[in-house]
Order: sequence, then structure tokens, then C-alpha cells
Amino acid sequence: MVAALGVANYLNNVALRWTYPWISVLETLVLLGLARAAGLTAADLGLARSTWRRGLRWGGIAVLLVLAGYLVALTLPAGRELFLDRRAHLGVGGAIYAAFVGVPVGTVLLEEVGFRGVVWGMVARMRGPGWATAVSSVLFGLWHVLPSLGLGRSNQVVGDVYGSAAGAVTISAVFATMLAGVVLASLRWRTGSLLAPAGLHWATNGLAYAVGAALWALSG
Repeated sequence: MVAALGVANYLNNVALRWTYPWISVLETLVLLGLARAAGLTAADLGLARSTWRRGLRWGGIAVLLVLAGYLVALTLPAGRELFLDRRAHLGVGGAIYAAFVGVPVGTVLLEEVGFRGVVWGMVARMRGPGWATAVSSVLFGLWHVLPSLGLGRSNQVVGDVYGSAAGAVTISAVFATMLAGVVLASLRWRTGSLLAPAGLHWATNGLAYAVGAALWALSG
């Protein structure tokens, strides 16, 4: 399973970058097929129908909390400047696409099914939810090594913060996403549903693009 995730990471970031985000759908189906072959149930994956309502409720709460946080940030000059930073601006159309297609299809779907679904479910069966949370979070952090390479060059905001210290960019990305993985996996654990961390994951990434697009549109 870890090998399958490694292949998916390589395809997404190196070999088949031009197929993003749609390649993630195929990769997700492969992971689900491997999970089924390994004997994992819908409950193991956080997809049992009995958990849908709870997952949607907590996922919705997470979205509202993140949105509230972004709106508070907009009341601060530094927050508005960050959202309006031209160095990270995709354009309104690009930001909307990223928020409602790129992030949910290309990022949230694959990563939540892969890490909080398949990996978490497999480890939880063998060692319990505590180990599942730890292992899936470490792997989630390591997953971001490849995407972080060259980030300082491709993202001017990151480049301005870290300069030429590419190693520091990678270490920061891995550490930050490990911590994020703990939060997401804990939400998966406590709710029993993959929908809850998926909501939080989309909100932190997708809403940032959506709020930025709205602010750019309003600012003319």
C-alpha cells in the first residue's frame, strides 16, 4: 500500500504532472481496490454509511471554523495583504478552479482515501487507532517531500521567506504536514468517518483559494 502511494506521488509530481487532478481519481480507485483485496471493510476505511451523517456534521463544522478564521484574518492588514499578494495570485478563474476542482479532486480525494482511509484502516486493524494516527501522519508528512522540492523557486512567497534554503523548505513542509496529519487522523478517529477530515482538509486549502478569489474580485 505504501508502495502504491509512492508511485502515485511520483506520477502526480514528476511523470504525469500534466494529468493532474484527474490522475488522482484513477489512483484513488486503485487504492480502494487494493484495500478491498486486503480485506478492509467500508468501516475500516471510514466510509460506512452509518458514519456519513456524523462525518458530514463535523466536516461542516470544520469548514465553518476555517471560514471564520479566514474572515477574521481579512480584518487584519497583514491578512488582507497575504490574500492579495500578487506573487501567489492565480487569477480569479484559476483560484476558483483550484478551490472547487483541483483541491477536492486532485488533493483531498486521494490523500484522505490514501492516508486517513486505507493506511489508517490497515494499521488500526493491526495495532489500534493510536498507532494508525501516528503512522499515517508520518507517511503524510513524507508524502510532501517530493511536492516541496523546488517550491522556493515556483512560489515566490515561499522563496522570499526561505531564500535559497531548499532543505529548510522541505523540512518545514514535512513537519507542518505531519502535524496536520495528526489533526486530520484524530478527526477520523473520533468521528469514525472519512468525511470529517476531508471537510477540514478541503477547507484549509480550498477556502483559501476561494476567499482569495472573492477578495480579488471585490478589489477590482
